[in-house]
Amino acid sequence: MYDLAIMWDWLAFAVRWLHVITAIAWIGSSFYFVALDLGLRKVPHLPVGAHGEEWQVHGGGFYHIQKYLVAPENMPDHLTWFKWESYATWLSGAAMLMIVYWVGAELYLIDPSKADLSTFQAILISAASLSIGWLIYDFLCKSGLGEKPTFLMVLLFVLLVAMAWGYNQIFTGRAALLHLGAFTATIMTANVFFIIMPNQRIVVKDLQEGRKPDPKYGKIAKLRSTHNNYLTLPVLFLMLSNHYPLAFATEYNWLIAALVFLMGVTIRHYFNTMHARGKSPTWTWAATAALFIAIMWLSTAPLMQDSYEASEERALNPIEQVFASAEGFDEVTNIVPGRCAMCHAREPFWDGIRRAPKDVLLETPADIARAARQIYLQAGVTHAMPPANVSYMEEEERQKIVEWFRNAGKDLPFYVALR
Repeated sequence: MYDLAIMWDWLAFAVRWLHVITAIAWIGSSFYFVALDLGLRKVPHLPVGAHGEEWQVHGGGFYHIQKYLVAPENMPDHLTWFKWESYATWLSGAAMLMIVYWVGAELYLIDPSKADLSTFQAILISAASLSIGWLIYDFLCKSGLGEKPTFLMVLLFVLLVAMAWGYNQIFTGRAALLHLGAFTATIMTANVFFIIMPNQRIVVKDLQEGRKPDPKYGKIAKLRSTHNNYLTLPVLFLMLSNHYPLAFATEYNWLIAALVFLMGVTIRHYFNTMHARGKSPTWTWAATAALFIAIMWLSTAPLMQDSYEASEERALNPIEQVFASAEGFDEVTNIVPGRCAMCHAREPFWDGIRRAPKDVLLETPADIARAARQIYLQAGVTHAMPPANVSYMEEEERQKIVEWFRNAGKDLPFYVALR
């Protein structure tokens, strides 16, 4: 069982690595084309239908780029489509959601103090919410609001804030912000899959069959692409938030998320304006700084201790009971609190730590049984914890943690190592 635990952790690492790689590719190409589009110049003697051109230099070579608002007169022999970066990012992110939050639902997804859900119910809400968000957003875009882009953006912001608040009423703070990021990323990828790519295929087919393409398809795709541009930076923040309790574990985490979306607008407006006009609006620096200061202030609001109290009340499930009764557990309960509870406590007393890292508590025997796999991987198999071994955990103590976990594995079914 313990070998499976290691393999599962490496699988999670591999999928996370893939997710980061594909996200870099998607965001990089997205930002590049936004900058390219805004930097186009109208010059004499452009081909018929061309909107502008730009010369660029990179890697020792020169690139001459021309953009057609609708399409060129003739279909080129070769087209490069930018789509797989988006699809691969979403698919790898969905895999990460399943690995961390669905398989580990009892630890990372469900907060009994908010909603006493079964694992199946929590996973169903998690999956359904992503689809519902896209349907609402798509309906708004296809309504008459599509002709009022600024008002549509405001409605999208309201939708995102409502989802942030709603997720926080159901899931753990960590899962709430992560799901908000997944919710937003689903809208972005669905824009590519359901709108931008199909519209582009219509234009290509019209060219191939000798028809003049309708410019409305490009206009529709441009609206969705603009939304993706402004949503990218908040999604990155939300994906990183699970590492910082000050972001996800405060009373106003949903409001912090709302302000992050506004920061995404101010930051992207700065760069978009700079690419388009050659000069940047300096007011965006002040606006972004003010929003970030407000976020830091909100993070000092009362931390959500009620979820800790709920964990005290929740009885150990059958799997956790196996760890609590395994040979060596008594020894481990003497080791872990003394080496780890200065940080992983309901009221940490290590300077600079206000909330237990990743909300992992290691004060009581029940806490230790619930976090068995993490303790095994972080302090048994590896020396990741305590950081820099600041509490001087001995090798003998680490070995006792490994032995306890493996003793429990003898009584657990095959699948338990994956939890």
